[in-house]
Amino acid sequence: MAIAVKVCGLTRPEDVLAAANAGARYVGFVFFPKSPRHLSLDDARALAGEVPVGIAKVALTVDADDALLDAITEAVPLDMVQLHGHETPDRVAEVRSRYGLPVMKAIGVRDAADLSEIDRYAGVADQLLIDAKPPEGAVLPGGNGLAFDWRLLSGRKYWTVPWMLAGGLTPDNVAEAIRLTGARQVDVSSGVEAAPGRKDAERVAQFVASAESAHSPS
Repeated sequence: MAIAVKVCGLTRPEDVLAAANAGARYVGFVFFPKSPRHLSLDDARALAGEVPVGIAKVALTVDADDALLDAITEAVPLDMVQLHGHETPDRVAEVRSRYGLPVMKAIGVRDAADLSEIDRYAGVADQLLIDAKPPEGAVLPGGNGLAFDWRLLSGRKYWTVPWMLAGGLTPDNVAEAIRLTGARQVDVSSGVEAAPGRKDAERVAQFVASAESAHSPS
């Protein structure tokens, strides 16, 4: 079974190249000033120009208003918008309609009670990203290197839209995560970094190879 990998939080041309050479299917650019992976519009536009055809370019935003999304979509050639804040289902639908781009909505999970949130968004988002819920008071909504109990997803009926597993994934644990959850798509950021915002090409390649070698439950 093919596994699609998203490498998020790219900040340098060499990191784009590493993701492309490894076989990533998505690359993510962060537009959130509190993140060490935050990009200016000019830098994001330049990086997007380095992405080979066939790899989806994703803009990660956090509770962005229309003015910011207007600026991002006008400046950077994108294939998808990722909403990683507290956006409501109505807001997800608004973004899809306004920009004509597929929208991926991130859902934070800590325990079984959080899974009900997934159903609220499955009818309005094009994709879902199931991530570890950040700890109370955390500055970042994602990219914290935290995992959740993947067994929460094991054996469940999956949702009607494609979904992606995120949160604390590394080259060492991604295969196990896929086996436990049945994920067909996985997202990595801090798990393949030499330092915040600086990817390690060898770890990127190891991550993609490990993901592709995994066998999830049928």
